[in-house]
Amino acid sequence: MAIEIDQNNLKKGLLGLVVSLLEIIRDSLKHQALARIESGILSDEECNCLGEAFIDLDEAIEKIKTEQDIVEAVKSIRESLDNLVDDVIDKIINPSEWDQKGKA
Repeated sequence: MAIEIDQNNLKKGLLGLVVSLLEIIRDSLKHQALARIESGILSDEECNCLGEAFIDLDEAIEKIKTEQDIVEAVKSIRESLDNLVDDVIDKIINPSEWDQKGKA
């Protein structure tokens, strides 16, 4: 049985995964930047530079998603990754509940 691969779907899926990972990294960087801003260790100029850099990054990511027609692919991948992370965190926080589900 041969597996048929649609190159367009493969390209969109792979590019969607890469952009999803880029968004996750961006979100992590934003979280770190916000923590530094709130701690007061950054000057006003540094805060402005960070803000502008994130605006530019957001615009670039959205442009890639639109130009490559992967908005829905990225959304789907992000939702799947979010659900996976939620499950892992839930297993860490409530291990006994997961043990009982496995026995049922």
